Amino acid sequence: MAEKIEKTAKEIIESYRGPKIRIMEVCGTHTHEIFRLGIRNIIPENIELISGPGCPVCVTPVGFIDEAIMLALDHNATICTFGDLVRVPGSEMNLAGARSKGAKVQIVYSPIDAYEYAKGNRKEQVVFLSVGFETTTPVSCLAVKKAKDAGLINFALLTANKTMPGVYRTLKDSADAFLYPGHVHAITGTKLCEALVNEGVSGVITGFTANEIMTALAVVITRLQEGGSFFKNCYPRVVTHEGSKAAHVIVSEIMEDCDSEWRGLGVIENSGLKLKEAYKEFDARIKFHLGEVKGRSNPACRCGDVLQGKCKPSDCKVFGKGCTPLHPVGACMVSNEGACSAYYQYGGNING
Repeated sequence: MAEKIEKTAKEIIESYRGPKIRIMEVCGTHTHEIFRLGIRNIIPENIELISGPGCPVCVTPVGFIDEAIMLALDHNATICTFGDLVRVPGSEMNLAGARSKGAKVQIVYSPIDAYEYAKGNRKEQVVFLSVGFETTTPVSCLAVKKAKDAGLINFALLTANKTMPGVYRTLKDSADAFLYPGHVHAITGTKLCEALVNEGVSGVITGFTANEIMTALAVVITRLQEGGSFFKNCYPRVVTHEGSKAAHVIVSEIMEDCDSEWRGLGVIENSGLKLKEAYKEFDARIKFHLGEVKGRSNPACRCGDVLQGKCKPSDCKVFGKGCTPLHPVGACMVSNEGACSAYYQYGGNING
């Protein structure tokens, strides 16, 4: 049965002869998998797949990296972070550069690892760089809750946690439909996407196998030809209407909405999360009295345009030349979920 569905989806995609349509892959993993699975090779020229702001490292602004470096060099804090953030350029240097100047930077695999490090090194002020969407935010909240319960006063978060509703609305005119991120909506559920249909926003939630992605694309093509806004959950084995109730509970206890800056998109109202007043002692900006930090992006980098679907990574004049995974100019070339990384790895001149 699965083989028949995939074949039918393939026929729908390959036989499309209608007006040009643009489909935005919000999730960076979708971008990579579509390349890796060879799906772009069968997409007709009148179907354009464009990348969106689905990589949390990529949408984190330069100023956040500057803040982390300031904490490490000026306040002698130990920075705990996921590995890809170490190479993201700040205004003057990245965290790897700061480490060469004496900064203490620890690579961890989860916020709980950072909490455990702080518990085992109580003479150090430990700051975890909390970057991510709804998928990873609950674990950061859990780390803060554990620290508070344990009376651990040497642990804090530098937050850049973001939520997707605002960015969907901001980019609703950038594409005819979204491929919604499966992991995010496993946490949030489908209610948001259903509500967005009433605002003229169309999209399909999908997983990451060839069959799931092909089916989702076929649904998008079919529904766009029928007309009207639409939503379809093509990932029901993981995504439910309600999402993860446990994740909702802990995030609502520890964090609250705030305005947030997205690389290339500017400040989007209520699209971020910050620690609530009851947990302010774990907020690194408050704890270390950080002032406002405005980062400066490299003017040659077009990450902001890539994240909005305004250009392909290969349209950037430094792509593959001055900007490579070993020597990235922008964040989209650093992360394994970044669009520039995918185009560089798989050859991004394939059909847009």
